[in-house]
Amino acid sequence: MNLSAMKSIAKSIRSLSMDAVQKANSGHPGLPMGCAEIGAVLYGQDININPSESDWINRDRFVLSAGHGSAFLYSLLHLSGFNLSIDDLKQFRQVGSLTPGHPEYGLTHGVETTTGPLGQGFVNAVGMALAQEWFGAKFNTSEHKIFDHYVYTLAGDGCMMEGITSEAASFAGTQKLGRLIAIYDSNNITIEGDTKIAFTENVADRYKAYGWQVLVGDGHNPEEVAKLLAEGRADTSRPTIIILKTIIGFGAPTKAGTAGVHGAALGAEELAKTKEALGIPNEDFWVDPEATEFFKQRRVEWQSKYDSWKSLYDAWAKANPSLKEELESYLEGVPDLSKVTWPDFKVGDAVATRKASGKVIEAFTKTLTNVIGGSADLSPSNNSVITGKEYFSPATREGVNLHYGVREHAMGAIANGIALYGGLTTFCATFLVFADYMRHTVRLASLMELPVIYVFTHDSIFVGEDGPTHQPIEHVASLRMIPGMQVFRPADAQETIEAWKWALASGDAPTALILTRQNLTVFPKPEGWQSDAARGAYIAKDCDGTPDTVLVATGSEVNMAMEAAEISGRKVRVVSLTSRERFLNEDKEFQSSIIPEGVRSIGVEAGSEFGWYKIVDETFTINRFGESGKGNEVAESIGFTADKLSELI
Repeated sequence: MNLSAMKSIAKSIRSLSMDAVQKANSGHPGLPMGCAEIGAVLYGQDININPSESDWINRDRFVLSAGHGSAFLYSLLHLSGFNLSIDDLKQFRQVGSLTPGHPEYGLTHGVETTTGPLGQGFVNAVGMALAQEWFGAKFNTSEHKIFDHYVYTLAGDGCMMEGITSEAASFAGTQKLGRLIAIYDSNNITIEGDTKIAFTENVADRYKAYGWQVLVGDGHNPEEVAKLLAEGRADTSRPTIIILKTIIGFGAPTKAGTAGVHGAALGAEELAKTKEALGIPNEDFWVDPEATEFFKQRRVEWQSKYDSWKSLYDAWAKANPSLKEELESYLEGVPDLSKVTWPDFKVGDAVATRKASGKVIEAFTKTLTNVIGGSADLSPSNNSVITGKEYFSPATREGVNLHYGVREHAMGAIANGIALYGGLTTFCATFLVFADYMRHTVRLASLMELPVIYVFTHDSIFVGEDGPTHQPIEHVASLRMIPGMQVFRPADAQETIEAWKWALASGDAPTALILTRQNLTVFPKPEGWQSDAARGAYIAKDCDGTPDTVLVATGSEVNMAMEAAEISGRKVRVVSLTSRERFLNEDKEFQSSIIPEGVRSIGVEAGSEFGWYKIVDETFTINRFGESGKGNEVAESIGFTADKLSELI
């Protein structure tokens, strides 16, 4: 180890991070100051990346789970030679900069995922490590191992407290994800003070119980950090957590080791004293010349390692042309659906859309071999098993079915990690009412424009006997509120096919498929209906002339609306609203062709009325919790029936 270089890098990380936060008068200097030696060893000696090929598929991944310490990552990216200048660091936390308050995926090269909500990055790393194992099993040969990288994540005390981290750590231990290395910055400080006020458990023992290799050391000793990282990489039979004791705000004369340095600039006086104590010149955004020279050589080493890997890849491709073609097709992103033989659902068939979805999954996975997904212990109920394919496990790394266990929160963030890795189409499934357990992971998928597919079944009061705890009311509305989220609630089995097509073709947005437990009758549709349906709505059933009323319904309520229209004896048009978001993004001409202006319109949905008034004049919705009983009887008791709708008409 070049100990002098490691010290110069650590000094530069502290200098850049302190100054970035001070200039912005906003941010978190404590973590970068406390983890500087960790960053120096990781980027100065261990991590295998290439700043000039930042999307290289076999790069090591580094995820800053404790995303509030973003200045730490930005300093390392600048020093390493990514496209992040000193001027960018000077724009820390400013509008339009490449250095936002928390790292944002897709904005800054070298940032692997959007982090900040504590624990999310740790769990994304689990998903990345899972994907690495899958790709290695699928494409490595005895002669050529083109996938052999590691996934590193840096987490803090807050990450360790969040429940999502525990869920994912248990999952990772069960799956023996041996190329996952978590570095725990154990500084015993959170916003409110010393962690002993709320967090006294033995983290090492907890992770041993999860099946992890647990290593402990001094985070300010570069040689010890390097030794522990090497031990972590050497054991690929299980994930590793390296618990490193650090002092938050290391070097600050009065604030080091206190909550005061966690989330606020040091202040001019403390900053000057800190620089003096650390031997840093009193100049803004100073970088040790030794660190600059070191990273020039480091980039040469990285390029050389990349070139060696590229030669290995070329030899692999020449020896395995069919595997090369398959891998390249995966990495292109949007899957080719032209060869899929879709299920043939006929008018009059009575099929729950959850079951129709299962048939659709079975159909497209016969053609698309890079689909991986699973459920939070509900696959028999939400029909989410990829038929005829194996489960991913320590013994079967090519399995495409995932046993997530009862871990909805982690499931969503692991799926995000899989999507971030690239090359895989991934879905996850649970009951709609449990979408709240994974809401933040869904929000982050939308923020990052990840094409994760969420299969949410048992979508309304028609769930029945499980009662109001399992009967969604506000959940569809809450998903629609997320910017960029695609929400499809198909009205029958035929619409379910189309919804899956739209979801699979989405390369830059997550999709929620909202599916029924109860059977829905496949109804007749006009010729070419799929074209309008893809735009968000189509006329499912029309009347002669101008309608008196337009019923705009989704999901199971399209059947209800048709029945109510028939009972009413009035001139009623029934519209199936396949996607509110798509419909609202269409031009006025299309919208008026579906819902004529000046004609009474009623939104029909077994859920909250929230958001419906962007489209309709009135609603026939549910704004209360349900009851326990048979689905139809629950609907009758609260007045949500075709008869009641016909009275409203």
